[in-house]
Amino acid sequence: MTNPIIKRIELSDGRTITLETGKLAKQADGAVELRMGNTMLLATVCAAKDATPGVDFMPLQVEYKEKFSAFGRFPGGFMKREGRPSDYEILTSRLIDRALRPLFPDDYHAEVFVTVMLFSADGEDMPDALAGLAASAALAVSDVPFNGPLSEVRVARIDGQLVINPTFSQLEKADIDIMVGATIDNIMMVEGEMSEVSEADLLEAIKFAHEEIKKHCQAQLELMELCGKTQKREYSHEENDEELRKQVWSVCYPKAYDIASSQNTDKHARMDAFEAILEEFKESIPEEEREAKAALADKYYHDVEKEAMRRCILDEGKRLDGRTTTDIRPIWSEVDYIHGPHGSAVFTRGETQSLTTVTLGTKLDEKIVDDVLNHSTERFLLHYNFPPFSTGEARPQRSTGRREIGHGNLAHRALKRMIPDGYPYVVRVVSDILESNGSSSMATVCAGTLALMDAGVQIKKPVSGIAMGLISENKGQNFAILSDILGDEDHLGDMDFKVCGTKDGITATQMDIKVDGLSYEILEKALAQAKAGREHIMGKMMETLSEPRADLKPHAPRIEVIEIPKDFIGAVIGPGGKIIQGIQEETGAIITIDEIDNKGRVEVSASNKDSIDAAMRKIKGIVAVPEVGEVYEATVRSVMPYGAFCEFLPGKDGLLHISEIDWKRLEKVEDAGIKEGDKITVKLIDIDPKTGKFKLSRKVLLPRPPKPEQTNQA
Repeated sequence: MTNPIIKRIELSDGRTITLETGKLAKQADGAVELRMGNTMLLATVCAAKDATPGVDFMPLQVEYKEKFSAFGRFPGGFMKREGRPSDYEILTSRLIDRALRPLFPDDYHAEVFVTVMLFSADGEDMPDALAGLAASAALAVSDVPFNGPLSEVRVARIDGQLVINPTFSQLEKADIDIMVGATIDNIMMVEGEMSEVSEADLLEAIKFAHEEIKKHCQAQLELMELCGKTQKREYSHEENDEELRKQVWSVCYPKAYDIASSQNTDKHARMDAFEAILEEFKESIPEEEREAKAALADKYYHDVEKEAMRRCILDEGKRLDGRTTTDIRPIWSEVDYIHGPHGSAVFTRGETQSLTTVTLGTKLDEKIVDDVLNHSTERFLLHYNFPPFSTGEARPQRSTGRREIGHGNLAHRALKRMIPDGYPYVVRVVSDILESNGSSSMATVCAGTLALMDAGVQIKKPVSGIAMGLISENKGQNFAILSDILGDEDHLGDMDFKVCGTKDGITATQMDIKVDGLSYEILEKALAQAKAGREHIMGKMMETLSEPRADLKPHAPRIEVIEIPKDFIGAVIGPGGKIIQGIQEETGAIITIDEIDNKGRVEVSASNKDSIDAAMRKIKGIVAVPEVGEVYEATVRSVMPYGAFCEFLPGKDGLLHISEIDWKRLEKVEDAGIKEGDKITVKLIDIDPKTGKFKLSRKVLLPRPPKPEQTNQA
């Protein structure tokens, strides 16, 4: 028998999180089983004993995987087994990775693999909110060097109250939905979406999350003590040459500082200038030592370049391209740039450019989501593409990467709540990044807004986005907040903080922190500066297109929606789909029916209004309730000696008795010139209360002839 070590965390609503180690996956460097209710995650960590020669970065790989058996389901597809990760699994992996990565020692370069697997779920508790805690706990009980622990929680605001780790059903009513990752002392990561909330509300939610996270971290520290893992493994992954380091700094720093302060606005020219300094230094190394020292020279020069850029900003307020800390790069945009899609826009900010298109579709174009805990459809899609040529790289473009999925998801979150409620179209936004130097995901938000308005989508409000940066020292005692950061400022800086919103509030955010000691005061200032930047960008966008176009493009599909009683859904579809297929074939329209809230929602789409009108007439005819006294256009279906049976509504026949055809007496129906297939106007005069049979009349719609005596008097 094993003797597992267990630690419990009590949530404020009475739920309990249990961390257990020593029972499962004992050959991993660290393994923790996390349970909350019927949800169970297993997190493991394995690290190589040493670093691969020449590696000078943190080779961390995080995988979050969900088993379909966790929720008692079979995977889809022919193979009936889990395959490539879903977008949800990739996004959850990224959430864990972004919080963990900054906490590994800077000089630790061994490969580390963190795997979090969902083995059980109840469909209520959300596992992605627990995955970061499980991963950190696995590192805590291992001997892998790690400057944690940390935890991640989801915070939602429901009916004005902040809630930690809400359930799926609770989240449906939330106007704030964010994930926060933090250590006991510092916020590390924030990501989420909101319904136009204020900066103060977002900050309050982050603080609320941090108080809960502190409890999670304390529990992990105690678990670490119980496991005897307070001392981590020793390592030596770097060989340094202090004499070479001093030479690189003394020779290269003044030159790098001159380039950093030269205010060169061209990214590639600036990169070439920086590289020329390094190459010149390498050439000065004696040839017999050059090959051995080249890699170390690269590493030391990176630090030189980083310090030069940071000192220019902190000491002189000079950024690489000459802007002040609050300046936004020049912006230009155009709409209706290409005419094939149903909407398009180009948005360019500095050296970052997005060409975004909008395509409108019908229910048949919905995305089917078949994840373990989410079996649904999506009507608003946003896809983001980042081809290598956008940064001038000469390499092939492969399948969609994790970064592209993550950036697209952020833009999706920013825009999705602005799509009108009950909008009949399925909407696909595609952003192709054509140039990149600074946040392309925020360019996607801006271009997406313009393209949606160009397509005639009546969005609630336009959305703009901005990426903020931070340069700080002495644990935030000296800092500069940067608006609209460059790629280098992201890479060499201490924070990447993206904020999207309308004129009335924030709709989405994503923040990654790379340093300790980021105070809430700095966050508050960053949010205020971001708001001013967003408003400036929004003003430039509105100069191009200030509101959605009044109508769709001529080549966009047209959709009309009606609701019908639930009992009529079968009548519209018909046996084996005969009726609905017949209507589609006859009118050329596409018809889809869903049962929603005990009603039938019917969408009719076509490329022209005549087809839609024809289909709508037929559908309305099927669902219409016959009313005595109403006049109908009927079709003669059969002629009998005693009258004619006429279809006056789809699927509804009534008897036009021979006595109701004309005021004069008829010996046979044919005497009135009526035959099968004729269209005649009739009036519903009675519905038999016992049999439900319909009685029709034609003669009551005809002028009544005068009586014979009236004729004689005349």
